[in-house]
Amino acid sequence: MTSGDFPDAWYLILSSRLIPDLDGGYTIATLARARQMAQAGAEPLLLTVDPGDADAHSAQRAIFVDRGVASASGIFRNLFDDAVDADGGAAAWLRDAAHAGDADPALEYRLVAGGAVDLPVVIDPDWHLATAPVVIRDAAGGAVGVIDGFGALYRAWLTHLADRLRAQDYRPIVVICESRQLGELIAGWGDDDVRIVHAVHTIHLEPPFHADSDLNPLWTRWFEIAPRFDAVLWPTAYQRDDVRARFGAAANDVVAPHGVDAPDAVVPASQRERGLVVVLGRLAPGKRLDRAIEAFARVLGDVPDARLELWGEGAQRGRLEALVAERGLEHAVSLPGLTAEPGAVLDRAAVYLTTSGFEGQGLALAEALAHGTPAVAWDIRYGPRDMLASGGGILVPDGDEDALVDALRRVLTDDPLRERLADEAREAADAVSPARAMRTLAAVVREALGRPRRR
Repeated sequence: MTSGDFPDAWYLILSSRLIPDLDGGYTIATLARARQMAQAGAEPLLLTVDPGDADAHSAQRAIFVDRGVASASGIFRNLFDDAVDADGGAAAWLRDAAHAGDADPALEYRLVAGGAVDLPVVIDPDWHLATAPVVIRDAAGGAVGVIDGFGALYRAWLTHLADRLRAQDYRPIVVICESRQLGELIAGWGDDDVRIVHAVHTIHLEPPFHADSDLNPLWTRWFEIAPRFDAVLWPTAYQRDDVRARFGAAANDVVAPHGVDAPDAVVPASQRERGLVVVLGRLAPGKRLDRAIEAFARVLGDVPDARLELWGEGAQRGRLEALVAERGLEHAVSLPGLTAEPGAVLDRAAVYLTTSGFEGQGLALAEALAHGTPAVAWDIRYGPRDMLASGGGILVPDGDEDALVDALRRVLTDDPLRERLADEAREAADAVSPARAMRTLAAVVREALGRPRRR
């Protein structure tokens, strides 16, 4: 049962996968939403559809629980874990969903779910839309039938889960879909007591990320079906407004930032490591960390005791390490790797720096503000403009390295400015507090349940 502002319903958070240290802010935000909903009394289940084995899923969940980002392993469900019968082979719900048919002889297949399911190997960006037969097998390995593609498989599982939940207590079902691909597959699923709320995590545009830039091809089809969702949660007003200007206002679009926890106490600016600049995130091309290193090298001329820490892992590590060595910055720039305690990193920092070329919301920036860490950021689509609108950092024109260097230099050398920005940061972070995020989400659900479904 729910309490507080959330209506009485069954809540399902649907994600493609949730794997520790993979998919960056997406995984963090999805787990945080589940945790914050549980704290608000909504008690959601976290659903995934990745075909890893049950032991791997169990180990991943244990890591999440150990890190404190998930309340318990029991809140997770996985399609392929549920696909296996206790006596082997496919579970009854899966056998019931199958119909007569055979594998596609033109495709390769791989056995998953302990041999209960034979998945077609589809090499295509739109693999999730394929209707190639999924083969369902019994305990002896024999084929009992097929299901027509990944979408039909996912929908059969959701129907099974919804039936089981409502057999316990008949309540509406609210699905919070965190994945664009899954959203495309379930847009028409469900009965009159099912509502689908779709969360957006990233940018919808191609470089150079202007309001009229080409749509990312993966989003073109999604925009055609977006009106069918009972609500669409945009992480920033900037992105929602860009979408409205291009496609028109929609009755189901809502600005609903991901909630970011704040510590009980903030380390004062005067007690932090002087000159320490930190970055948190994947070492990926889109983060433009080479630009961060180049800008920081110029700052060192005026702030010789400054240091830059680039926390994270990714494909660009080797390239960034080579750049640091080429510029002779080993004494001042480090790449410490992943951290399980980002808050501790931010509590040491004098400044948080972000040079991303694009974001969805920018969770690391939000977390920096929550820890009272002043920020310096390029004005990109999307995130910094919304979060720094009331202070907490310095926003400079995107790509303007001179302005970025000047802003970093000012914050590092001007103690009163840094202390003022630190005070503003906590106030700015209140806009993305978990309490506010949950009030917004609860209001969205209440409105959706108060009218007929859109699809």
